[in-house]
Amino acid sequence: MERLKTRPDFLRAAKGIRRVTPAITLEVCETPSAAAKPGVLRVGFTASRKIGGAVQRNRAKRRLRAAAAAVLPLSGLPGNDYVLVARRDTLTRPFGGLLDDLVSALNAAHARLGRSTA
Repeated sequence: MERLKTRPDFLRAAKGIRRVTPAITLEVCETPSAAAKPGVLRVGFTASRKIGGAVQRNRAKRRLRAAAAAVLPLSGLPGNDYVLVARRDTLTRPFGGLLDDLVSALNAAHARLGRSTA
């Protein structure tokens, strides 16, 4: 897994497939050929000021990173960019529920892509 860090990567993902769950908004797009590496998926995290102050936004992103580290190596598809956007419930939802939300969003996005989890 690699990290998305530049604004154009996040904007490209925002134009792709979007799936919303109570705690996470997942945006998925294919990795551009210039940045694609075999067997590698890329992931980025974001939390807007709607979530709260800096402390709440950082906590939400830490929770998203932990959920992605637990789920994406098993359910993510190489050759895709994933952006996890924090929602207000990201802060209060139990971690098991956060994982369930991520898995369901991934399955729905992969079905929309016409690909299944390997």
